[in-house]
Amino acid sequence: MAEPWYQAAKIVVLPPLRLWFRWHFEDLDMIPREGPAIIACNHISYLDPLATANAVVTAGRRPRFLAKDDLFAIPLVGIVFRGAHQIPVHRGSRDGTSLRMALRALTDDECVVIYPEGTVTKRPDHLPMEGKTGAVRLSLASGVPITPLASWGSHAVWQKSGPGSIKPGRPVWLKAGPALDFSARADVAEDRDAVSAMTAELMDALTALAEDLRSRYPERWAGEG
Repeated sequence: MAEPWYQAAKIVVLPPLRLWFRWHFEDLDMIPREGPAIIACNHISYLDPLATANAVVTAGRRPRFLAKDDLFAIPLVGIVFRGAHQIPVHRGSRDGTSLRMALRALTDDECVVIYPEGTVTKRPDHLPMEGKTGAVRLSLASGVPITPLASWGSHAVWQKSGPGSIKPGRPVWLKAGPALDFSARADVAEDRDAVSAMTAELMDALTALAEDLRSRYPERWAGEG
């Protein structure tokens, strides 16, 4: 599939992004190199999609993000998102369009990226909040395991209050963890409590990764954000 908008974004955005921040990736080999993949990430900053894209592209995959539909309404951003075939999430809607589009992407052996929290965390310690069930429901419907990918360090850069510190050289760390395979529990896909429990497992895995990154993050930068 020819995707000029994705290629353009990759060429224009990633090089300066890689130069501005000091990137540190761990265990990206946990991300499947081929075939369908679901990646679930914590959400600490509006920089996260760029940080996640950098990690996923570094791992050799092309990310297909589930993104809130509000972003598609922004003139230039919407053009880029649609041109790069990102998947709009219509919050509050129960029509299942986003799930069907994500399932189709997985059928085409693509790499789908989800932020289960649905928004930047509101926790003062920047650790993950309770997750929504979409990632687990997608995994149960497709049989594709979920690879957790946590980030740390970007929370001082860009929050809901607006841009923060954009000092060059800020460390941004990302770490992938072992995949969570829920396929053996597909028979309880319609059980709300069971799906919520699996979602809690996913968020626990993301929290553990984020806490590990936080514990080792450079002290010079740790006090910001």
